[in-house]
Amino acid sequence: MALSSGELEQAAAVLREAERSRVGVRPLREQWPAMDVTDSYRIQLLNIERRVAAGAAVLGHKVGLSSKAMQEMMGVDEPDYGHLLSDMHCTEHASVDASRYLLPRVEPEVAFVLGADLPGEGCTEADVLEATEAVAPALELIDSRIVDWDIRLVDTIADNASSAGYVLGAARVKPADVDLLTVPVVLRKNDDEVGRGTSDAVLGNPVTSVAWLARKVASFGVRLRAGHVILPGSITRAVDARNGDTFVADFGPDLGTVSLTFGGAS
Repeated sequence: MALSSGELEQAAAVLREAERSRVGVRPLREQWPAMDVTDSYRIQLLNIERRVAAGAAVLGHKVGLSSKAMQEMMGVDEPDYGHLLSDMHCTEHASVDASRYLLPRVEPEVAFVLGADLPGEGCTEADVLEATEAVAPALELIDSRIVDWDIRLVDTIADNASSAGYVLGAARVKPADVDLLTVPVVLRKNDDEVGRGTSDAVLGNPVTSVAWLARKVASFGVRLRAGHVILPGSITRAVDARNGDTFVADFGPDLGTVSLTFGGAS
């Protein structure tokens, strides 16, 4: 860890204010050039702990930058992770006001719903499959509190892996009943196709991503628990969202669809 505890607190406060005011801030890597990845996860956890203390609950975790497309888009070469909180949960039946965010984007993912706790250190793909109660269609709403999405790995990690919201579709399918390497998805925005891919875009296998996550969070004293939702990473590139947009991701006959609508003042 390169930053002092005071510097970590300052960086966390900068991100909180950016989220509150919806005004992006200069990249953290420029404000604190000595920041390393461990610092970034500490900053993320400081803000998560504050939100939990204020009443939010941890409902799961997400893996970011797990597909080649997203790594190229963000200019990084390894995944990261963030937290999913109760105040980030969206539904298909209520529109989301895009003005609550800075630069919102949407991406499709195959969500894992855990029926049992995962081991931490040494977690394997077999452990993930055994512990997963169901997989489900999902959309993640990502956002960056860093101005113009000018992020590198330390910036996005500190910023909760650029996560802002998520929605699950209705389907719940046992992992044994679907080929998790070949789940297709077509993402549409206002009826126009804006993305297409298959689930192996996520580290070659989304199960691999969940196992990586379990091992990674263990180093910070965090466990993936029964009931948690795990978003293993985007299958396609992220797509910009604004009020008036409706996104529908079609995951084929096994998982069906999930949608997210943005509404509010234009």
